[in-house]
Amino acid sequence: MINLKMLTTTAVSALLVSSSSVYAADCPIKIGGMAPLSAPGTVVGGEAMRDAMKIAEDDINAAGGVLGCDVDVVIGDTEGLPEKGTALMEKFITQDGVVAVGGGYHSSVGVASKDVADARGIPVVFAETWNDTITGDKQKYIFRIAPLSSWASSTIWQYALTIPGVKKVAILTENTDYGIPAAEETKAGLSTGNVETVVYSIDIGTQDYAGIVQRIKADKPDMIITLATGEAGYNFAQQAADAGIGPLDVPFVASQVSLESKAYWENVPDGNYAFVQRIGVPESLFTEEGTAFSLKYKEITGKGAVESYAMEAYDSIAILAQAINEAGSTDGDAIVAALESIEHNGTLGKIFFPYGSGKSPSDDGHGDEWWHQWPDVALTMIQYQEEGENSGEATIVFPDAYKTGDAVIVTD
Repeated sequence: MINLKMLTTTAVSALLVSSSSVYAADCPIKIGGMAPLSAPGTVVGGEAMRDAMKIAEDDINAAGGVLGCDVDVVIGDTEGLPEKGTALMEKFITQDGVVAVGGGYHSSVGVASKDVADARGIPVVFAETWNDTITGDKQKYIFRIAPLSSWASSTIWQYALTIPGVKKVAILTENTDYGIPAAEETKAGLSTGNVETVVYSIDIGTQDYAGIVQRIKADKPDMIITLATGEAGYNFAQQAADAGIGPLDVPFVASQVSLESKAYWENVPDGNYAFVQRIGVPESLFTEEGTAFSLKYKEITGKGAVESYAMEAYDSIAILAQAINEAGSTDGDAIVAALESIEHNGTLGKIFFPYGSGKSPSDDGHGDEWWHQWPDVALTMIQYQEEGENSGEATIVFPDAYKTGDAVIVTD
């Protein structure tokens, strides 16, 4: 029998490097953890991130803590709303006394809250916020381990161009700092293959899609792409299925929240053959840290698969703990310096930030969005091909480097 506690503790122990010149710290050392835990935010995603960040707290403390202190990950609810995210960041800093912040799911929350942290000199490692401007503003204290929105969008449209017969695509997107640029990027990418697109915009948390579903059906698209966050994405997928344009009828990219398999199948019983974008390599290629975390996460949550945003959330806390230890200080500038030179063996792989104060992204011909950005994020497209299967066991259909099987292409 595998000793999960020993496995995860050993994995984190390797990351927590003690400093010979430790800056005096008040115990416990507090790190903020941002997550959407109530509507209209992506609650299943937020709960997964919360659980992952608390596991990180346990593992860090079991491995000796940080600067001789226990770590206390203070979890806060963003509700997926920019104003709530800003208020939470203020609370973390002025009331909770955090020295750094991890987590974060919605791009709109990241865009709004990052300025507060940067102005206060509090380092942030965003876990799941994709909007390019989050790092593109080149703020000193802001880092990210999630992919850029432009990278994530390209995975979807590049895969769409490989599907035979796709000449017209319907895109459902939300009016947020994630949805608007993601739709624009996807539309532009599809146009390179002479694919026509029709974009339908919604507000975050929309529940009733009857009108939009009928409009999409009338447009007769060859494929549907969902660029919306939250459980409302389940409603759209099932309402589309009820109207005959769901995953069983046309190639259908479901929202990322569909990675939470149990909730997906409960809410979208007609969701087989849906495609979902996933961050990270398949479980067979997990790092030692990824395998250890996955086993513990499944044991604690009862889930059959670990979602990519849970792994990102865990890594965002673990990398901050390593940076504080390597800095020998809870000072924000010292933590930033440590992050800029860090090599972190995370659940998602070896995390590092090649561009920052020591080297500009432009030196290698990259845009400002590469600032404090992890460049090696793996992006894949999976497809559910068996009713009720876990996302971790689903067939990876793109790209070829990670492909585990061929897609099942359905036609109306």
